[in-house]
Order: sequence, then C-alpha cells, then structure tokens
Amino acid sequence: MHVALFTLGGTIAMAGTDRSAADPVVNRLTGADLTAAVPGLAESGVRLHVQDVRAVPSADLTFARILDVVAAGSRAVAEGAAGVVVTQGTDTLEETAYLVDLVWPHPEPFVLTGAMRNPTLAGPDGPANLLAAVRVAVAEPARGLGALVVLGDEIHAARRVRKTHSSSTGAFASPDTGPLGRVVEERVRILTAPPRHTPLPTPSTAALAEARVALYPATFDDDGTLLAGLPGGHRGLVVAGFGVGHVPSALAPTLGALAERVPVVLTSRTGAGPVLRHTYGAIGSETDLQRRGLLDGGLLDPYKARVLLRLLLASGTDHAAIRAAFAEHG
Repeated sequence: MHVALFTLGGTIAMAGTDRSAADPVVNRLTGADLTAAVPGLAESGVRLHVQDVRAVPSADLTFARILDVVAAGSRAVAEGAAGVVVTQGTDTLEETAYLVDLVWPHPEPFVLTGAMRNPTLAGPDGPANLLAAVRVAVAEPARGLGALVVLGDEIHAARRVRKTHSSSTGAFASPDTGPLGRVVEERVRILTAPPRHTPLPTPSTAALAEARVALYPATFDDDGTLLAGLPGGHRGLVVAGFGVGHVPSALAPTLGALAERVPVVLTSRTGAGPVLRHTYGAIGSETDLQRRGLLDGGLLDPYKARVLLRLLLASGTDHAAIRAAFAEHG
C-alpha cells in the first residue's frame, strides 16, 4: 500500500539557519527530510512516493499550481496510490483545500496538512500532522469524503474548515460543523460524513487567468467609493457583508447595478453561520440585496465563495447555473 506525497513548502518544510541572520528560517526540507523526521511513519506499513513540488510560501500558490497537483494526484491514484497527501503552508490552506475538493473526482482521500510551528521551535507539530495525514489517506472510512484537512489529529472537511488563529497550533476549526473525525491511537475515526457534490470540471490556465473575481468586505461607515472601479477587469464579485448578509444602505444601489453586469455573491464576514434570505427588509439587508440580484452564498465564507465563483466562471458557467451551483454548495 502506498500514498503519493506532494510537498509544496510552508512552515512544515522550514529549517533554521542563523537566528541572528536577516532570514533565520527558510524553506529547506525536502520530502525525504520531512518523512525521515516522523516517528512511527516507517513502522506504519505505508510506503510514500514523494514528489517535491517547487517550494513556495502558501501566499504564492495559485489556482493553476494547485490544479496541477490535483492532476498529478489523479495520475498517482490511477497508478495504484491508496490516497494523496499534500504538505503546504497554512496561510491559504482553507482555500486550496476547497479548490481541490471542488474538482477531486476519486474516492481515494486527498489530504492536505501543514504546520504552525516550524522545526526550529520546541514542539514542532509538522511530524505529527504528517503522520496523521498519511493514516487518513489510507483509511477505508475516509474514502469518498473528497478533500480533507488534517491537523492536530482532527479531520476537517475542506468545504467547512477555517484558519481561526494566526499562530496557535489549534488554529484550524470548522465553526459550523466541527471536525468530521479524529485520529485516536493510530485509528482513524470518522464521526460524520457529509454528502459529496458532483466534481466540477477543471478549466484551462488561460481561462482561469481571464476569470478574475474581486472580494469586497463591507466596513463600518462605508460609502461605497471603492466599489466605483468594479467590475473593471473582474468577471465576478464576492461581498463579505455584515452579520447575516447586510451592507450600509449607500452600497445597495451600486451592488445592484454591478449584479446586472456580473455575478455578485453575498456572504458573511463573521466567520461562521449563513447568509439569510428573508428575515430583514431594510435597504442593504439580505432581502433587499437579493432582490437587487445578488446571489446567496449560504454557508460559504467569502474566501471559499471566491474560489467557487472563479472556478465556475473559468469553466464558462452561465448565470443561472452559477446561481444553482451556489444553492448546492453553499
């Protein structure tokens, strides 16, 4: 039994140089270095086929790079891999994992992991996270669950996981649902299994480059001046509204005008909970904005909504199908 391991850099792959230097921590560990540092991995009975992808900070990852890894993961599964594990930086992990989940067509688990504490610090969490990720990748109960994020022995659905703290080893959580399961004493325990959606098509790199989607957060005393330049070169917009999907009343007409030209998706900036549909009726409320043509993002946070909208636009999805997709995925 083997797992395909792709390493993309990030904190989990960092090694120290000189703490007095200008750059005391750098990307330096290869996949072989990472696996050699994991106690119990050699005894697990799982062989790892390691591929070191270009190491970059997760802030420099792109749709195209992640979709290339998905394609490589598909080839690995076709060649007999029981699952796929990807190590990367955690800053964009919630977005890359969701992108993978939207397009991954196989029952074999696609597991993403990383670390919050690099190997130069006391108590680095990377080795434990990698070991847990490998265990999940070969676990029969994890099959058919799509893309999973595994850190701190918790197993999260890609569509719900969030990075909720900048530095804590307990940074990742699924605020609306909690984790799907846990790794307990080497055993993978799946406690709940959400339904899978039909995988979306993978667009070309050229189509992705043309499908730019803006993200606009509503803020206190916002007069909408920054919206004046949109959509410009953008083909879609995600609005991170207050609470259950509200914006200052001054923004409502502008957003309505934009929604006549490009898809505009309404989400909540709060970090958990849904956009409502028909509870409040004031100008700028969720009811008013949806009446003006904004699409309901449901439970999707703004970052995941942007991933979904860009993927749909790059695939040539029309407005009606975009609305239906958000009704299904949100």
